[in-house]
Amino acid sequence: MFLKGKRAVVTGSTSGIGLAIARALRHEGAEVVLSGFGEAGEIARLCDELEAGHVPADLTRREGVEALMAAAGPTDILVNNAGMQHVAPVETFPVAKWDMIIALNLTAAFDTSRLAVPHMKAAGWGRIINIASAHSLTASPYKAAYVAAKHGLAGLTKTLALELATAGVTANCISPGYVWTPLVENQIPDTMKARNMSREDVIRDVMLVRQPTKSFVQPGDVAAMAVFLCRDEAANITGANMSMDGGWTAE
Repeated sequence: MFLKGKRAVVTGSTSGIGLAIARALRHEGAEVVLSGFGEAGEIARLCDELEAGHVPADLTRREGVEALMAAAGPTDILVNNAGMQHVAPVETFPVAKWDMIIALNLTAAFDTSRLAVPHMKAAGWGRIINIASAHSLTASPYKAAYVAAKHGLAGLTKTLALELATAGVTANCISPGYVWTPLVENQIPDTMKARNMSREDVIRDVMLVRQPTKSFVQPGDVAAMAVFLCRDEAANITGANMSMDGGWTAE
């Protein structure tokens, strides 16, 4: 329980990767603040399970991010995980979707970070962990907003690492390949439509075609890496982009 006494804010933590990270941090003693949407009864159950608070903020709006961080209070561990995806050719990509994806996947991480950093610097300890993607390092067609946001998130992480290098605060990315989560599952129909492919073909020939292991990353794998980055042994890992993509970006 090496994180006892630390408070962790995990965005997008009512399902998928975020929930796995919240559970892993709680297992190590951290006080967890959940943020995300879902069925009220299920969220209440998760709060009971993790002895956690929950702030249902709209992180596509700056006011929502500010409300989350104000409600959470001083934050020692910040995990920017909330994200969304839309798949379409650039010439027909809905501009409203572009704005929303950039806001949630990139701008929200900037705002949570700027609000969390003063406490971390004062405490002389902090961890900022941004859940990026293999798409922070490489691109795929029909994902203009997502690829742009994840590349931007990697750049933001490097800048935070340099600014905080002598403050006892680290900032790192974890960049998974395809993780079997609701976000990935929900983009299958859009990809089927965009490419005129079957579900099975999308999984085999689009999602896993560039992932040499031919298997999905599991949420628990990402959570384990997040926990490691919080350890004292990881104090000199900062500004890193930790690939967890089955060899995708090794090519």
